[in-house]
Formats: sequence, C-alpha cells, structure tokens
Amino acid sequence: MLPAPQTTRRSGRPGPPGPSGRSTAGAARAGRPGAGGSEAGRSGRIAFALLTAPILIGLGVFKYVAIGWSFLLSLSDARGTIAPTRWVGLDNYRALLSDGTFRGSLTQILWFTAFIVPVTFAASLGLALLVHRIRRGRAALRTVFLIPAAVSYVAASLLWKMCLFNGLPGGIANTLGGWFGMEPVPWLQTTTPPLYWIVLVTLRLWLQVGFYMVLFLAGLQSIPKELYEAAALDGATGLRLLRRITLPMLRGTSVAVLMLLFIAAFQAFDEFYNLFNSGLSGTGGAPVQTPLGYLYNTAMGSQDYGMGSAGAFVLTALIVGVTLIQGRFTGFGRSEG
Repeated sequence: MLPAPQTTRRSGRPGPPGPSGRSTAGAARAGRPGAGGSEAGRSGRIAFALLTAPILIGLGVFKYVAIGWSFLLSLSDARGTIAPTRWVGLDNYRALLSDGTFRGSLTQILWFTAFIVPVTFAASLGLALLVHRIRRGRAALRTVFLIPAAVSYVAASLLWKMCLFNGLPGGIANTLGGWFGMEPVPWLQTTTPPLYWIVLVTLRLWLQVGFYMVLFLAGLQSIPKELYEAAALDGATGLRLLRRITLPMLRGTSVAVLMLLFIAAFQAFDEFYNLFNSGLSGTGGAPVQTPLGYLYNTAMGSQDYGMGSAGAFVLTALIVGVTLIQGRFTGFGRSEG
C-alpha cells in the first residue's frame, strides 16, 4: 500500500476545521477588527463631541473669556463702558488699595469671617453629633435642618428684615423680648451697640448650619463602629471617645467644611445688601459694607468697570491666599500615613 500523500497548506486555502466546524483561518479572519468597529468608534466620538460641545463653548465664552476680558478692564480706564479704552496698567489696583473705604470693607469682612466661621463650624458639628445619636426619626430631622439651605439668601434676608427684626413693637424679636421686659429695639438702625450684627449672624447661621451638619453626618456615618466598641472595652466614654476617635476620624471633613466656610464668608453680599438697602426697617447708608458690596456700588453705581474689575481680582487673590494658608496649616490634600 502506498503512503498517503502529504498535503501542504497554501496561503488563502482553508485549514483544518475547528471544533465548531469552521476552519481556523476563517475564525482568525472573523476575529480581526473590521470596518464596522472603526465606524462605531467614529460615531461614538462624534456623539461625545456633540454632547459636550455646548457645555465647553458656554464655559469658555461665559467664564474664561469673561475672566480674561475682566482682567483687561482692570488694566484700563473703563468708565461707562465695558470696552477697554485707555491703558492705565496697575493704576486701578493702586487707587483701590489706597481707598480707605475698600480697606475698611476688607477689615470688616475679616472680623466677620473670624467670628462666623468658628461659630458655624461648632454649631454644625454639635448638631450633627446630636442627630447622629438619635435612632428614630433621624431622616426627618436631617431634612428639617437641611430645608433652610435651599432658601434663597435674598428671600431669607427679606424675611429677617420685615418679620423677625423689623424694629416694630409687633415684630417677632421685639415681641419675644417684651416677654422678658425688654423695650422695642430698632435692630438694623442701632449702631451703638451694633445690634445689626445679631441680625446678620442669626440669618447666616440659619441658612448654613443645616448644610454643613449633613456633611458632618456623612463623615460620622463613615467611622467604623468597631473603633468605638474597642475603645469601650478599654473604658473610654463620653469626651474621651469624642477626642480620641470622633474628631480625628472627622479630620478630612472638618478641613473641607472650614475651607467652604472661609470662602462663603469672604463672598458675603446678598444678606448685607438686602438688609441694609433702603426700605422697610432698612437704612439708607449701610453701617457695614463687604468688599463685594463695595465693588457692586463701584461697578454698577459709579459704572467704573475698570476699578470694579481690579477689586474682583484683589478679592479673588485674597480668597486664594487664605485658602492656601489654611490648607498649609490643616494639611488639606496631604496624603495620610
């Protein structure tokens, strides 16, 4: 018997059939990326570009182009126009920093920040600790305390101005004070002593405490219960648990809350403007003015857009500087361990 002839596989001929009955060469050709895959990838990129283009264009035009244009205005003599006219360099910055009114507004906002930030921080943390200990109704309490954060600063300012501290004998604050023998007080007009600070502080606390309480609650819920159980076995209770476990584990949340509070305090404007604007129980001349209030009056009142733009960049530099200093001391962004 003659031996069977050996077959040679040539290029382009199908090889031996695979387990499914198809040749291995056909399977290899089927696995190669074809024109359909590249077409699908191209369609995906086009869809992504169409979806993101409006956002990128809007962000570029209304934010970054606006910032660049504002910087050009800060270096120009732009009065009554938003077009840079005469180049003045840093003269707007020199005039702004030499203005006693602007420096006074910076001093006032620094004092306001130094008081409102620790008070809001302590109130938010204390409220979060109390709500976290409640087993029933925690969600309802969290919602109740969070509702003021959804209220507009303008609406809340008008509520404080016309209902709570309107200075009338029938006002809520004066009615409550009358129960303890107090005479009716014009809260916003009284500058000696400066009772208007009570209005400002209570308004901001009512608006902000609930929001930061929710942030602290999220941090408290992320602390492992095993740490408290192990500390309880060692006899730690009460303040020792708070000092040794709770506060160290809330370090990241605390630093973030402090940073947000600092930025929000330096950007204070709505409540100051609406409380001290002329109107019911308002005053014609505000006894306290924030930097944003000064810049609003400069740009919108005097229509000196060059000076207003320069003040905006000065205030931005101040906020960035304070934030960097705080991050340096608190270790914000530093890797742990």
